[in-house]
Amino acid sequence: MARLLGTLRSSQPVARFQRSCGLFPADCTQKYIVKNYFYYYLFKFSAALGEEIFYITFLPFTYWNIDHSVSRRMIIVWSIVMYIGQVSKDILKWPRPLSPPVVKLEMRTNAEYGMPSTHAMAATAISFSFFIATMNQYKYPFELGLAAAFVFSTLVCLSRLYTGMHTVLDVIGGALISAVLLVLLYPVWDTIDHLLLTSPFCPLLSIVVPLVLCYNYPKLDYYSPTRGDTTTILGAAAGATVGFWLNNQYAASAYPSRGVQPGFPLTTSTAVFVLARFLTGISVVLLARWAMKSLVLGMLGYRYRFPMRDLAARRRLEVEVPYKFVTYSCVGFTATVIVPRLHELLGLM
Repeated sequence: MARLLGTLRSSQPVARFQRSCGLFPADCTQKYIVKNYFYYYLFKFSAALGEEIFYITFLPFTYWNIDHSVSRRMIIVWSIVMYIGQVSKDILKWPRPLSPPVVKLEMRTNAEYGMPSTHAMAATAISFSFFIATMNQYKYPFELGLAAAFVFSTLVCLSRLYTGMHTVLDVIGGALISAVLLVLLYPVWDTIDHLLLTSPFCPLLSIVVPLVLCYNYPKLDYYSPTRGDTTTILGAAAGATVGFWLNNQYAASAYPSRGVQPGFPLTTSTAVFVLARFLTGISVVLLARWAMKSLVLGMLGYRYRFPMRDLAARRRLEVEVPYKFVTYSCVGFTATVIVPRLHELLGLM
């Protein structure tokens, strides 16, 4: 372990840096020289696997092309794990690594506290829940699936050390918390999934409970993106959950029970359908996100008298929670209800 950390330390892009800080820690800027481009791009890419760009592509891709049940279980686990992780940060209030001596390659999340690493939590939760949910449904070597989940989560965890955003303890703590939550959720996730599909109270609870949690998020002395990120996650899960329920109640599945069969080579026609479903679906999802964000921010701006580009106003509780919750609820609903119907109309099933 010491040798590995030594390698990371020596390969980190630390040659010289300059800092200039504003009111918030996230305003700090640093200049650095990259010494090893392989590590730099590997871990910058790995860090992106724990961010919104990955969630908004991989989770819908699984729903459209792999298996509905796998996607539902991943979303259940991901939303619970991330909420607990985000709240834990703002309750524990453990600082991130000091800079200097660490060079931080990210600035947006620098205003957040460090323990636990939610990147580590999300990577562990998504990779291993995908592995657990698919290992009994698809034919592929158990060792291969386990190794893939381990490599995925490890790369994301190491990226947090390389980018200077977390300590070793933050990363280990996040991975362990996620692992414990997976162990606790696994025996009941079939029951939870059944209730979310069949309970008549599911749509109401899926909206009300996350909203209550968002409005009662732990308060800090300064602005941190954790509340907004938590609202984004819970909103997306809420919209997707309502979509799951509606599909189960009123619409037949638009896809076969199994789309892509892991362990078997894809035929050209299957690959074309997979790519077409993904590109069509993600285009619609991104369009829905942009349209809903503009609409909701415009309405809130009119209500509270602020321009849409006023960042300080958008960080206020009465603005941030509704605009992000509604926007990403629409994203989740679009991905699970609107896009499948569009795929059906276009003959992309």
